[in-house]
Amino acid sequence: MVGIISYSSYIPLWRLSRSAIAAGLKGEKAIAGFDEDSITMAAAAAVECLKGMDRNDIDAVILCSTTLPYVEKQGAAILAKALDLRNDILSTDISNCLRAGTIGLRIALDMVKSGSAKNVLVTAADCRLGAPESGIERESGDGAAAFIIGESEKPLAVVKGQYTISNELMDIWRCNGEFFVNAEEERFIEDEGYLKIVGKVVSGLLSLHSLSAKDFAKAAVYAPNPRCHQALSGVTGLKLDQIQDPLFGKVGNTGTAHALMLLVSALEGAKVGDRLLVASYGDGSDAFVWEVTGSNANGHRTLASYIDNKKIVDDYRRYLKWRGILPLDKSRATVIPKVSLKALMRRQRELLSMCGVKCKVCNTVQYPPQRVCTRCQTKDQFDKVRLSDKKGIVYTWSADFGAGGLELPIPTMVDVEGGGRAFCLLCDTSQDEAKVGLPVEFTLRRGYSQAIPDYIWKVKPAITAE
Repeated sequence: MVGIISYSSYIPLWRLSRSAIAAGLKGEKAIAGFDEDSITMAAAAAVECLKGMDRNDIDAVILCSTTLPYVEKQGAAILAKALDLRNDILSTDISNCLRAGTIGLRIALDMVKSGSAKNVLVTAADCRLGAPESGIERESGDGAAAFIIGESEKPLAVVKGQYTISNELMDIWRCNGEFFVNAEEERFIEDEGYLKIVGKVVSGLLSLHSLSAKDFAKAAVYAPNPRCHQALSGVTGLKLDQIQDPLFGKVGNTGTAHALMLLVSALEGAKVGDRLLVASYGDGSDAFVWEVTGSNANGHRTLASYIDNKKIVDDYRRYLKWRGILPLDKSRATVIPKVSLKALMRRQRELLSMCGVKCKVCNTVQYPPQRVCTRCQTKDQFDKVRLSDKKGIVYTWSADFGAGGLELPIPTMVDVEGGGRAFCLLCDTSQDEAKVGLPVEFTLRRGYSQAIPDYIWKVKPAITAE
């Protein structure tokens, strides 16, 4: 059967208090760290999704986002290399549309059904910006989701129906070169766009497959804001307790990832036999009927555990600097205008895939890769070993007060589980929390270049799966 083989989500550690945006607002929104973007968040979700799987079994990777860092360069190729996937796979980006995530799911399902791929990794992530203090800034949040669509005797969920509407409406847009998302008047968007289209796609799905609203245990439906979420019941016939919590006030509207993250949340709370309705929105809508056939047993972190694991940012100016909206004082910063692209190419396996070597004679793990074993001096007798999906312990650390930049760099030496030692920057924490013996895990983050987005593996304090 063709269906979902694995699923996962990712929510950044950081939350911006909504009262920091405007006095009187309640709740918070998830914000990517200063060194995070759509590719790093997609990678974090994908690492969880790939737990327990042989990465050589992935035949295609689809990255869905409206906020990819490159206008002309494929983000999925960067993601595939960072995840240490095979070279002979299909990689593609789906962008420029808020329902790109569900479009990616449809393409993956069609690929597997047609036999052109056995397992397809679909990731969706967004880090959208509204103008400061705007409604879009208040309601949006950052996050990611990942699914593996494949053929299996025991999938976790199988699709029982789908229906799509394409619709042209100037409601939400961002032109080439613009920094912030634009929006038409809210009532126009809701009445002529969102509520009308979502109502049509849900009724069309139910009619096509002879179903009614009461047949669903949960409905994971994209909503741009809380008011639209409250109005969903009236246009779909669903009861409010059937509609999955949209995470407003906790995470926010995560763009292309939003419907998929809600599907992850619904799957985590579902039981075998439940029907789940999924609907997205953006230049139309995609709707699906999923039937739950199993539970995710790969030890992935739940969406609830990500929500509970957080740090609050109350300084609005700090957030604006992270996003590049406010300028940074570079008088003390170490400026690296552009990394050597030739060096990046030569060191791809080391830096982007984070692969070391393991001696075939004495099993010593070395990172970065070397030709001669440091223990037994054997030459050129190594197997590749990937370190990025392993945990570690801080062996030693320091703080670089002379570097300048957005946040204080904390260089660390990490003892990696299974052997080996790696030099990495410690992120998502402060020097007050850093300590020898701190359990850490690897995380893909933005590198040093201020001219182009580049990516390296850092470490962050480890959290347990729940």
